[in-house]
Order: sequence, then structure tokens, then C-alpha cells
Amino acid sequence: MTKPKLTPDQLKSLVRTVPDFPKPGIEFRDITTLIGHAEGLSATVDHLANSARECGAQAVAGMEARGFIFGAAVAVQLGIGFLPVRKPGKLPIETIGVDYALEYGTDRLEIDPGAVAEGQRIVIVDDLIATGGTALATAQLLRKAGAQVDDALFVIDLPDLGGAAKLRSAGVEVGTLMEFEGD
Repeated sequence: MTKPKLTPDQLKSLVRTVPDFPKPGIEFRDITTLIGHAEGLSATVDHLANSARECGAQAVAGMEARGFIFGAAVAVQLGIGFLPVRKPGKLPIETIGVDYALEYGTDRLEIDPGAVAEGQRIVIVDDLIATGGTALATAQLLRKAGAQVDDALFVIDLPDLGGAAKLRSAGVEVGTLMEFEGD
């Protein structure tokens, strides 16, 4: 187990807050300052990998696009596979997918069904949990493919938006490194 050099509180100070983006009243939590900080990125991956190891991860799934950054790094550190959860039309093979609701409309996620072994313990890793729609759809999709999905790990939780609670009510435990109140 790798002992991270920076604490979650120190990592939180590396996340930039951009006011009024993408619209007035929203405080956008920008992780580009965290991933651009070598020690911060390394410590973030260490924290997530330690948690995924404790969950018994046999593979890691990450959602397009920032879940690819953290999920793939965690998988490499653990020596296990990474499963990209893609937007529609990005995979060159027959896929399985799930549609899910957005604030204004719907979206879809897809995976290669052959990438999941029946009963395989897959941990979801992403940068941020807000309303939980994408993470919940990812859990549903992985379960549809035969995976056991009991855990999801995020760098940031926005608890006021209720996404972590939504995942927990679907039987997915949620781990996060930091929280930011508000939107």
C-alpha cells in the first residue's frame, strides 16, 4: 500500500473554484489545477487506489472523460484492468448501453460487453459526484453486463446535489476524498 504524501485537505487546496461558470450562481470545481500538480495527482491516485484495493477491486471503470484520467491511473497502480465507459458511437464494436436522464433530455453510456466477466468486482472511479445521474447509469450498465458493482470512488463530492445519496440508495457505497458545499 502506498502512503500518499498529501492529505485530502491539502489536495482540496489544489482544486480551483471558478465562480459563475458555466452560468451565474454556479461555483465550478476545476480539477485541472490538481491534475497539473505532480505531487497532487500522485497523492490523489494513491488515495483512490488504496480505497479501491480495500474494496477488493478486480477492475476499475471510469466514465468519459475525467474518469479516464483517475480510473486508468488507479488500475495501473493496482495492476488490474480498466474499463472505459463511453459516450455513444465511440466503440467500434457491438455494445450494450443504458439511457439516463439529464436535466434537459437524456444521454447514453456504452461499454464492450465482452470486457466484463460474470460476477467481476468492478469499482467505479471518477473525478466528481454531483447529481449522480452518470454514476448511477454506469453502475446499472456494469451490472447489466454481469459485474458486481458495490463501490464508487470520487475525488470530489458536492453533497448538496444528492448524488452520493442516490448511489447509496442503489446499493453502491461511495467514497470521496473531499467535499465542497453548494453547487
